[in-house]
Amino acid sequence: MDEELKHTQLNGITDYIDALDTLCGLASRSLFIFEKDFDGLGFNSEKRYDALRRFLLANPYNRLHMLAHDPGYLSRDCPRMKMLLGQFAHIMKIYRTPQHMMNVSEPFAVADESHFVRRFHFDDTRGILAVNDPQGARVLHSQFEDMWTASRPAVSASTTGL
Repeated sequence: MDEELKHTQLNGITDYIDALDTLCGLASRSLFIFEKDFDGLGFNSEKRYDALRRFLLANPYNRLHMLAHDPGYLSRDCPRMKMLLGQFAHIMKIYRTPQHMMNVSEPFAVADESHFVRRFHFDDTRGILAVNDPQGARVLHSQFEDMWTASRPAVSASTTGL
């Protein structure tokens, strides 16, 4: 029953975008994503939109939580993410980190507390995709939860922002 642990080294932004797509496809219950601003990472692509939409439609208990230092890109330049948020506001949330957390500089995403993608720094395109690594995923999920608790809602499903 144990799945094989697999770590894949990421050596550029294309690898990282592909790894995020892989992670979105692996998610079956929860997906937690932390980024600086989500710009240039495929979040307005049709492929990512379709994967996230399938994930959110699969089960009414699935959860997508996105956390950013600056969520402006998502609200201004990602109409597909706004459509998802409009349709799935009950299970999808986008939060902004508080000022005292702006020093956190390692983006990551965790699916189902089993798989994760992480880069070493916002300015470094190197990273790792880990499949079937619950120990590593739990550590990142715990970090995400700590950050989430201190953060506040940032992007609303409504056009007025209310």
